[in-house]
Amino acid sequence: MKIVDIERIVVDVPFTKRQQKITAREVYNWAILELCRVETDTGHVGWGETVIHYTWARVSDESVARVIGQSPADLMHDDSLGAGLQMALFDVVGKVMEVPVYKLLGNKCRDWVPLSWWSIDASPEDWAAEAKDAVKAGYTSLKLKPRPWWDIQAQIGAICKVVPPHFKLDLDPNATWQNAATAIPIIKKLEAYDNVAMYESPIPQHDVLGNRQIRQAINRPVAMHFGSPPFITQVREEVCDGYVVCAGKSQVIRQGTLSAEAEMPFWLQLVGNGLTTTWAAHLGAVLTHATWPTISCVNLYSHQLLKKKIEVVGGYHQVPEGPGLGVEVDEKAIAKYRVPEKTIKKLNGSPYDRPKPRIINSIVYPDGSCVHMASSSQGYGYFTSGHGPAQVEGARLEPWPDDGSKEWKKLFAKAEKHPVRDRWQKR
Repeated sequence: MKIVDIERIVVDVPFTKRQQKITAREVYNWAILELCRVETDTGHVGWGETVIHYTWARVSDESVARVIGQSPADLMHDDSLGAGLQMALFDVVGKVMEVPVYKLLGNKCRDWVPLSWWSIDASPEDWAAEAKDAVKAGYTSLKLKPRPWWDIQAQIGAICKVVPPHFKLDLDPNATWQNAATAIPIIKKLEAYDNVAMYESPIPQHDVLGNRQIRQAINRPVAMHFGSPPFITQVREEVCDGYVVCAGKSQVIRQGTLSAEAEMPFWLQLVGNGLTTTWAAHLGAVLTHATWPTISCVNLYSHQLLKKKIEVVGGYHQVPEGPGLGVEVDEKAIAKYRVPEKTIKKLNGSPYDRPKPRIINSIVYPDGSCVHMASSSQGYGYFTSGHGPAQVEGARLEPWPDDGSKEWKKLFAKAEKHPVRDRWQKR
């Protein structure tokens, strides 16, 4: 069995209507996927996908050249090939051998794997609406991104009014809660909400002492990305209760095995659409401690690019039993969302992306002060470094898209250099 052809297809799959609005400031480029179609001399075809602007590793021309003419079984464990290509190799080998992918990965320990809904920061109203959609779709957990430019009490309060008691909220401030002295009071207030289940990286992960203080002071689990600080340090210093695992197959298996040795649970964070979510299900089927809900962000997409939509029942996704990944891609949908080759060629080897949004993000505080930023990403370093408060009750974000005015252009130019402190004026 040899690989005779590899086709790489770039698609731009629209997010759902609400997520198009929510993600317009930051993760809008996650809609762009590169699909890998691998064909063997036996006539079998395997599929994989890469979120070009996020996934742990892109597929390169060199990877494709290295695989052509080779047996997929010889190379499928090589993480350096990139997300979509590695996934496609496992898919095609499973099809040739007429076994599901999980049998190529290890010993199955569960038939159903937990899966979480996901959203980046948004208004209390939008988060509540996303939570209602999650409940309706069969999910029992939602991973959220608290940010200093929103009132987390208002956000969580709005969600808790519309979800059942068993629905869980996992919060990931991405280290913007700064330090233990700042983070602990925020978390203590959130303990009033029974739905809040877990925290990921409330402060910088390298702050070993601070993270240990947080874990000792609160009554919810704390998750950290595996290996930062080093795994031995994480375990010895007891800085977290479990992990976020995100990598290629071989590293995922390694990290999952080490987590099991330490008797610590984790969630798989493998972002993508239907194919990636299915790939994560096969990995989760063989990793004993993958008991926290997988984060794939599949709920963002208006179409999963599969003929049969992934079904979630009671917060769980059933592991497919068919050969390979066990799902069938929707080639009509792929053709519909495909980015034309002439568009790709114009980029001269650079990855396809959408135009960078031109939005002034104004953080407005109850006292009438505000901070203008040229992008959401600008805010991470600003707040993590302590230049602004980690949380303020009544804070809100007021986006100001480019309206062509001289006022907007002048303020945007200043904000691009550094966040601008000001008094808020409603526009």
